[in-house]
Amino acid sequence: MITKATSADIPALNILINSAYRGESSKKGWTTEADLLEGKRTTEEELIQTIEDPKNTILKFTENDKIIGSVLLVEKEQQLYLGMLTVSPELQNSGIGKKMLAEAENHAKTLGLSSIIMTVISVREELIAWYKRHGYVDTGKREAFPESHIHVTVSEEPLEFIFLEKKI
Repeated sequence: MITKATSADIPALNILINSAYRGESSKKGWTTEADLLEGKRTTEEELIQTIEDPKNTILKFTENDKIIGSVLLVEKEQQLYLGMLTVSPELQNSGIGKKMLAEAENHAKTLGLSSIIMTVISVREELIAWYKRHGYVDTGKREAFPESHIHVTVSEEPLEFIFLEKKI
């Protein structure tokens, strides 16, 4: 079941998101960033700030009272920004991500927005190909990957974001 997350969901969301993107647990799935980045993907404090902003929506995919998927949706002018699409590493490749994308599109339509945009780290070719199979196109826009105490690059290759978009 896909519903809107609340502040009560933040501890579970924090564990899920970090387990899917970073560290050993993330290597059970195919969307890991563990070979590119160290540190946490997010923090409870960041998630609290995110969920309190009225332009942001975090959707959660719940099964048997456990959150196994989530996605951040941000209203930006005439577009919806999609970020942190997360599926529990053990359940990746089971169709949950596809359902979350479809729900993001429904959310954008409900808001009267014309497209969904996202950024993906350029070297994540398999993930970029997955989004392209779901109708997203490379806009050609690039942006340097932000270095911070949270996102510590361990990749030999320089990282940058590519922007993908889907008209809806």
